[in-house]
Amino acid sequence: MSRGSGGGYDRHITIFSPEGRLFQVEYAFKAVKAAGVTSIGVRGKDSVCVVTQKKVPDKLLDPTSVTHLFPVTKFLGLLATGTTAFLPIIYLLCSVTKATCSFSFQLMQGHWFNKQGMRLLSSVSNTDMRCLLTHWLDGELNAFTIVTATSSCLLYETLCHKIADKSQVYTQHAYMRPLGVVAMVLGIDDENGPKLFKCDPAGHFFGHKATSAGLKEQEAINFLEKKMKNDPEFSYDETVQTAISALQSVLQEDFKANEIEVGVVRKENPAFHVLSTEEIDEHLTAISERD
Repeated sequence: MSRGSGGGYDRHITIFSPEGRLFQVEYAFKAVKAAGVTSIGVRGKDSVCVVTQKKVPDKLLDPTSVTHLFPVTKFLGLLATGTTAFLPIIYLLCSVTKATCSFSFQLMQGHWFNKQGMRLLSSVSNTDMRCLLTHWLDGELNAFTIVTATSSCLLYETLCHKIADKSQVYTQHAYMRPLGVVAMVLGIDDENGPKLFKCDPAGHFFGHKATSAGLKEQEAINFLEKKMKNDPEFSYDETVQTAISALQSVLQEDFKANEIEVGVVRKENPAFHVLSTEEIDEHLTAISERD
């Protein structure tokens, strides 16, 4: 095999090339772009907005059944970009994580108990919960039943941790195939405000002020870097319109309301919400009037 040709080194995901590359992981990133969809995420002062293209591949399909936006919990949203066949896998992983957290944590008056019913903490902050959930995921608290009365027991970091871990495992075994999906997770933290995370096929996950995934990812990131240069504190409307205008700019087309999907969370109403075509149309009109 000649050095630098890549020949043979992409037959197994666990084999590094002489240049230190894992070709099959790189192919997974290319698969995300090959789906032909671009997604944008923007974090504002008191809100987070994600926008993606809505492409219906067949005229006989019901458009309402085609989506890249998924409500993981009432307060956590997921935008999955990439190979269509992998989207349900990511959502299923999120649902399993949610179910594990929800049903392993018995509801007992908002306190933490061990198996003998002894109260460990009478009140739990998000920081405490995050710490204990992390230990639980690492197997260090398997002797405890974690109990809380909050409906948002699944935190965004917990979810991203599980998605990234699963994606990383898929890059370590020759009999597995990497997930050709980039997942954006959005939510409102009670202590730290709006949060936007992105998980990639290699198992990385980071928090972002703004980010992009898909076909025109780099062009969108260049656009967003200029918009976010001075750390602007966008209002809710500005956050939504910045995300939509970024998508329109990099793809160089004016969208109709039924050609994009928009998901938001707001501090005043932290529930994850997918905007209706009427709401999207209002923002599109505001963008066109502003420009």
